[in-house]
Amino acid sequence: MMGIKIIGHLVLYLARVMKKIELQPIGRIHSPLKTLGGNPVQPNFSDVEGSIEVFEEFAEGLKDLEGFEYITCISYFHLVRTPVPLQSTTHWGNVKHGIFAIRSPWRPNPIGVSILKLLSINKNILRVKNLDLIDQTPVLDLKPFVPSFDNRETERIGWMNGKL
Repeated sequence: MMGIKIIGHLVLYLARVMKKIELQPIGRIHSPLKTLGGNPVQPNFSDVEGSIEVFEEFAEGLKDLEGFEYITCISYFHLVRTPVPLQSTTHWGNVKHGIFAIRSPWRPNPIGVSILKLLSINKNILRVKNLDLIDQTPVLDLKPFVPSFDNRETERIGWMNGKL
């Protein structure tokens, strides 16, 4: 009887953990970057300007965002096809690193996080700078960037030490 109870708890646990997650885009990127390859490696290495179109049904959520200099844009890398290798090289060399130790868009869950300079908001259109995202990239969420929340002092940056 005890074995059946344990199996029942295991099934409930797995059902909770293994649920499929569905996300709905709140908008899309409009960018001069049109293809994979040759794009800025990270937003802080980019001067590219573009816009974020927030879909009308989410536009009300933009209230008070204009007061922030930077925003965090969470996006879905729509051109990445899974499964992806769990180790890969970077543009800093031919040594393979684990996917969770690099910032590649080719990830098991191809989600991007970009810190973008907010230039202006006109209704549901955000003008931004520092784009590293390809045109038509779905936007999953936007958050204000707050340095006292988002910045961290750090002494270790792993294998990237000396490369930046």
